Amino acid sequence: MEEILEFFIPIIRNIVISIFVLIIGLYIIKLINKKLNKYLKKNKVDNTLTPFIASIITTGLKIALVISIISILGIDTTSFVAFIASAGFAIGLAFQGSLSNFAGGVLLLTIRPFKVGDYIQCVGMEGTVKSIQILYTELTTVDNKIIFIPNGILSNTSIIKSNSKK
Repeated sequence: MEEILEFFIPIIRNIVISIFVLIIGLYIIKLINKKLNKYLKKNKVDNTLTPFIASIITTGLKIALVISIISILGIDTTSFVAFIASAGFAIGLAFQGSLSNFAGGVLLLTIRPFKVGDYIQCVGMEGTVKSIQILYTELTTVDNKIIFIPNGILSNTSIIKSNSKK
């Protein structure tokens, strides 16, 4: 009986500590998320970027929390971290075009080479900027057609901009 207790006491202790770390960790992540959203709104970060930034940071913190809990339980995290890294690499390769458009969207939203209402010409297309989304920019042509241009292309080409509509 004593041997069984010696075996299970460290396991139960690790489980209790893990549950405690999980509860405290989720609470801290929630506080960080609130503070981050407040900070982003205070500094007038674009409304399109705010949820993406908060989501990326919150997800990263939750992954770190899960890895910490797995480590507390006594499970080797090396293979787990390697799996996450390889999965991230594979996903990055699979979404290479979309990630290029996402990075272009972030670049366009931060540098702002043009804004909604500007008339632009690029890659053989032209029109008035109707909206700048995270993956694409929407233009309205003079004959009322809508063009969706991927932001990856817009961030890597020359753009002719005029402030007045044609």
